[in-house]
Amino acid sequence: MHQLQKDSNRQSDETTSVSELKELVSEFVSERNWEKFHTPRNLAVSVTLEAAELLEHFQWAPPGDETIDDHRHQQISEELSDVMAYLLSLANVLKIDVASSMRAKMQKNRKKYPVEATLGTWKKPTE
Repeated sequence: MHQLQKDSNRQSDETTSVSELKELVSEFVSERNWEKFHTPRNLAVSVTLEAAELLEHFQWAPPGDETIDDHRHQQISEELSDVMAYLLSLANVLKIDVASSMRAKMQKNRKKYPVEATLGTWKKPTE
């Protein structure tokens, strides 16, 4: 059994690395012999489908009403985890280092959306 599974009550974002999560997902897939189904296309489609399920929890909410009770919070957490699992599996298949990729993308975003041009507005700097 994977260490994260054994110690699931003690794990948090602060104590778990991206690498550990990628390994957790990889083990889950491997235990079921699902590697043959985890193609980049299938995983990208699955990310989109799971993201749509996450979005359903916010559909038809009255404007300004984002009240989330404990039950709804748990459901949202599970859907977010489904999205993350497929993203991590896609990263495994494509051999993407998530941390370095994320840092590089955020650096690119900092240049594309400079604070002085975007502070407090949803508009892109080119609009």
